[in-house]
Amino acid sequence: MTVSDTMTDQAHATPDATIASAPARLVREGALIAAIVPFKVKVGNRTQLLVKVTTEDGLEGWGESGLTSREDAVIGALGAFSEFLIGQDSRRIGRLWQECYRSQYFEGGRVLTAAISAIDIALYDLLGKRLGVPVHQLLGGAQRDRVGSFATSTARKTDEVIAEVKELIAAGWDCVRIAPDYDDGDVVHDARASIAPTVEKLGAVRAAIGPSVGLGIDYHHRLSLAEAARFCNLLPEATLDFLEEPIRCETPESYAALRRMTNVPFAVGEEFASKWQAGPFIEQGLTQFMRVDICNIGGFTEAMKVAGWSERHYIDLMPHNPLGPICTAATTHMCAAVPNFAWVETRLDPINTKGLQDTTMFPVQVRMDGPFYIVSDAPGLGIEVDEAALKAAGVADQQEVPHLRHPDGSVTNW
Repeated sequence: MTVSDTMTDQAHATPDATIASAPARLVREGALIAAIVPFKVKVGNRTQLLVKVTTEDGLEGWGESGLTSREDAVIGALGAFSEFLIGQDSRRIGRLWQECYRSQYFEGGRVLTAAISAIDIALYDLLGKRLGVPVHQLLGGAQRDRVGSFATSTARKTDEVIAEVKELIAAGWDCVRIAPDYDDGDVVHDARASIAPTVEKLGAVRAAIGPSVGLGIDYHHRLSLAEAARFCNLLPEATLDFLEEPIRCETPESYAALRRMTNVPFAVGEEFASKWQAGPFIEQGLTQFMRVDICNIGGFTEAMKVAGWSERHYIDLMPHNPLGPICTAATTHMCAAVPNFAWVETRLDPINTKGLQDTTMFPVQVRMDGPFYIVSDAPGLGIEVDEAALKAAGVADQQEVPHLRHPDGSVTNW
């Protein structure tokens, strides 16, 4: 049938007939969602919740959820969403996002948006494959050919940290991050006691690497407001390029108070589960880098809105990227498509791979050249998943992060 024949048929069809024929056309094209299947697997030292969305023509898209240690709750949300998503047009991504978010009285929340994230990423992967274009093309096209990253030293002793940081710099990294003076394996964490030795460590690292390399630290929201202010005030001028997540993000007013007490740039956002949560931090200048996590905030649909809003306020993205190849691929496409970008977190560096990029389960992944992720032009996300290998690995056991406590026995943040 020619295009003119189609136009003639449509011209003679009644409106009702045209509407009635729409589902039939979709069935022929095979774009209706046929299945949504979660895979909870152990990759390296972390559990990953992957989601496969299949359409009626057998095309598959892959996504990932980022709610670490609460994967079972997300799987429950995925089951609820599947009840009304199966049978719908996989190409209507924005509408499906809205239906998932708004189709209950209690909107949003991290569990729901983590599930939405995985589905949304998978739908973009599907659409890119269907059209034969990379996901970044669906987002407006690549603005850069490669995506720069920062890497992390997790050593504890200062001399070991300096050695790792120098190794990263020698390998090409121009931005590095270190950890405060504690160990994630410790059950007891004294945040206040960590401040002075962490300041000393940072001073020694800065002296060792000079002023030209970006230097940051992630305090994993373990400080109180007063502790965070003390930490910042003890730092020598221009030690840090960014302080990541010093306190929790639920109360923007607390960040506003901290902002008034220090000129250290903040990197905040990996906890955000919506543009509404990000809004006050953008509008009030409470963060200088946006740590958006595409696997938690709501996938490409929500992350690109936050990116555009951040651009208006001259805030660069510094995305959280703690998971595996699907998260990394989705994040790379997003970073390629935005103008306001600083660095993306990487776990693919000489000292810190942690096995998260398993090549058996993920035989085709985003390529890396030194500190740079290379933007893929392959259709969809540009990765491949070996489903047989996922199934052979079996369902991962529940992974519980350490439940930290203060020296007096009270609970503190992990």
